[in-house]
Amino acid sequence: MRVIRNHGLSIALAVLFLGSLVGQSIAGLAAFNEGQLAHGGDPVSYLAFITSSDFVVDVAENWQSEFLQFFVFILATIWLIQTGSAESKRPGDEGIGSDKDQLVRRHARADSPRWAKAGGWRTVLYSNSLLIVMGLIFLLSWWTQSVAGTVVFNEEQLDHGLPTVSWGEYIASADFWNRTLQNWQSEFLAVGCMVAFSIYLRQRGSSESKPVGTPHHTAAVEGE
Repeated sequence: MRVIRNHGLSIALAVLFLGSLVGQSIAGLAAFNEGQLAHGGDPVSYLAFITSSDFVVDVAENWQSEFLQFFVFILATIWLIQTGSAESKRPGDEGIGSDKDQLVRRHARADSPRWAKAGGWRTVLYSNSLLIVMGLIFLLSWWTQSVAGTVVFNEEQLDHGLPTVSWGEYIASADFWNRTLQNWQSEFLAVGCMVAFSIYLRQRGSSESKPVGTPHHTAAVEGE
């Protein structure tokens, strides 16, 4: 029970993620087979659907926009601030911080991560590891979306007796950028609202909110 309590947030989000993914696959299969029957095609099995480009492109399309959102937000919050937002550092705290502030190299604690103490390239790499991993996942899911999207687009082209396109032609097409930008704009809107709303609105007990009585202009709990 202690493990569940100590990792409850990660466990709950993992369960919600898996449940949503399974739900999407079931609903997606039903919608796909309806389309197949409507066009005189044969319905496909669940396994065939979840390994198809149609399912993969929809999943990857959402993943890449989510990880792009966090990549941009992590990078932006190094240098940019929003006075009063619970999602921002206080004015004057912009930048990467000193070694003392970040507890690295000779300022590391006894229980600090090993690479925080190591110095050299290992500390530099570890100091930027969150941004690097988010960026890599974004690039991988974006590439997956583009490859699966090319297959789906070409299938539709063939169904209409039109010529197929290469991967390079597809990622320069209106179809690809329509799929991509409709997700990007929603992600940036959501994170922007979170930044702005947390200035004036509160949720008691949430780590994503300032304490209820904190003044609007204060960004950090310890701020004045």
